Amino acid sequence: MTVQRPDPERDTVAVTKATTELLEAVSALSPDALAEPSLLPGWTRGHVLAHVARNADALVNLLTWAITGVETPMYGAGDARDRAIGEGADRPLADHLADLRESADRFARTAAEVPPAGWAVQVTGRTGLVFAAAEIPWRRLVELRLHHVDLGIGTTCGDLPADFAARELEWLIDRLSGHEGIAAVRLHDTAAGLKWTIGAATEPDLTVSGDTAALLAWVAGRGTGDGLSASPQRPLPVLPPLG
Repeated sequence: MTVQRPDPERDTVAVTKATTELLEAVSALSPDALAEPSLLPGWTRGHVLAHVARNADALVNLLTWAITGVETPMYGAGDARDRAIGEGADRPLADHLADLRESADRFARTAAEVPPAGWAVQVTGRTGLVFAAAEIPWRRLVELRLHHVDLGIGTTCGDLPADFAARELEWLIDRLSGHEGIAAVRLHDTAAGLKWTIGAATEPDLTVSGDTAALLAWVAGRGTGDGLSASPQRPLPVLPPLG
């Protein structure tokens, strides 16, 4: 399969749009809504929002690496990431909104400072994965779009922009293809007429079919399989959580 190449300029524009949509949605919440459970196990909506803000700052660190050439880790050592999320989760709505805006502005300003050659710099993510800095705006876009869904405030994978959903589905499938320990499944996007294989088997005996949004929800861990069909009919396998 061919995964769409990152385009930092285009993706940064999309980040701005997704940020605006998230801020508008969060601004409409009641103050008490942030203490309610999100769709992520063990996290309130406040945890999700704190994570989105801290992710912006973590990606600013990688953008700084791309600008300066000096290795700059995403997060501090140990449990610094989780501690920052936990400490920020219970803040008032106004504080969350200010943090989201300010961290988004820092991301936008820093991305604008990356020179053309800087996008080719290899950086290291939180899990140790090495990738080109050109992917950073795309990774930020994924955080914004999927965590908007995770808030559980009405936006689902079916509401995501079609171009984003198709690209994210292919990106996730690329990560899951050819890997041992992952259930071998043929995926059939009935709307796009595309087929892919995940897992290590070349000829899986299970085909899961549905439209782009339904497949993305399942592969991204945002759904249990609603809108999908399995052939032969059986329960869908459990896929690994996103790193």
